Amino acid sequence: MNSQDSIKEQKRMGLGMMILAWMVFLGLGILFFGDVLEKQFNPNQRLDTQYSKAGMREVVLQRNKFGHYVTSGTINGQPVTFMLDTGATGVAIPEAIARKLDIPRGRPYRTQTANGISTSYAASLDSVAVGEIELRDVQAGIAPGLAMNQILLGMTFLKHIEFTQRGDTLILRQYL
Repeated sequence: MNSQDSIKEQKRMGLGMMILAWMVFLGLGILFFGDVLEKQFNPNQRLDTQYSKAGMREVVLQRNKFGHYVTSGTINGQPVTFMLDTGATGVAIPEAIARKLDIPRGRPYRTQTANGISTSYAASLDSVAVGEIELRDVQAGIAPGLAMNQILLGMTFLKHIEFTQRGDTLILRQYL
């Protein structure tokens, strides 16, 4: 191999290493900023539950940058993302999420939504939890027309707990 071939080989290796370095840099950037954006949408991914001596459980939620209370939680022990909605009568589960969670459709019923009248399907959830605030046997609806990646946590859950909003904070309390 002559010196010209050696120089070409070194340039080709250098270019390959530079491309690899940029790919790693971009990949790390996507991971970092994806996490930042997710935390802006759901600032309540990791919840701490406080306990009082009187047997009260308390979870504090922060409002997201869009003005909503979005939080991680569970349905039947499986992780989900909730958007708290005091204007919703019940827990509304998008059909795609209900399929992932293996929640069967019950009887159909008519619902009044912001977009008009729709058909939902009754469902009974064994458990619904936000932090360690948990309710059993919660009635819900599977909503085929609900095109979102969160479950609307409405009053069939919220009416059983106390909640107080102050500024950008929502405090949920469950008395045992």
